[in-house]
Amino acid sequence: MELGRLEYLQALVTEFQVTDSSEAKEQVLANLANFAYDPKNYEYLRQLQVLDLFLDMLTEDNETLVEFAIGGLCNLCLDKTNKDYILEANGVEPIINCLSSSNEETVMSAVTTLMYLTTPQSCQQTTALPVVECMLRFSLSASRRLSNLATVFLEDYCTPLQVEEAQNLSKHTAVGIPLPKD
Repeated sequence: MELGRLEYLQALVTEFQVTDSSEAKEQVLANLANFAYDPKNYEYLRQLQVLDLFLDMLTEDNETLVEFAIGGLCNLCLDKTNKDYILEANGVEPIINCLSSSNEETVMSAVTTLMYLTTPQSCQQTTALPVVECMLRFSLSASRRLSNLATVFLEDYCTPLQVEEAQNLSKHTAVGIPLPKD
């Protein structure tokens, strides 16, 4: 069975690479993101460079591809090897850029992914001032899901000093990252 799993995942990756249909690409990326839920698939997904594929898709103009890619990364980054890979591949910045998406699912996955990627070594990046400022705005969102998740981020991943600094900054600057549409 295990060989079949690798071959199936390889077929998905190949299909993604060769198809010109954006609908087919979306479907394949959604399937790969779903396979990223299962720790049994982590080794295969690393072997097939699916983490790189997900990271590459974060900068696409197609919002659906971005949504599935950040969802896949979110599923994968609880694993230490995957987390280290994403951090070493400079994945935090494109993930932070997903916070400005108008798609709430993309934003939710990006916030959750940043939480999972936060380590003593990466927290300077994952809880940088613009991120904290963004979470303060999200905590005021009309979306209960987003506001609750942002509040957890602020309470569990940021220091009171970081939050205070971001609050002070927000008072003096124009708001940068827009809220997702409800």
